[in-house]
Amino acid sequence: MITQAIHELYSDVATVRTVKENNTKVYSAYDKDENEITIDMSAVQTKATELQTEADAKVQADKDLKASARQKLIDGEPLTEDEAKTIVL
Repeated sequence: MITQAIHELYSDVATVRTVKENNTKVYSAYDKDENEITIDMSAVQTKATELQTEADAKVQADKDLKASARQKLIDGEPLTEDEAKTIVL
């Protein structure tokens, strides 16, 4: 999520490189001409947390939708279109 956050916050970034220093990942960002772009890692961490929260919410919503579809099938109730799309045939 860090790399995605960097790309979303800094539109000029073409490349993100990661190196490990003292058991810590260090991120460097570069534009298309390989000039280094200064990034605010605090802002990047905040954005990465936001992106992870959104991804987690989507996964949970998908699980909830499948559970709802399953229960409706058991109960003999009609499914919504979204619920029907969760069924793999």
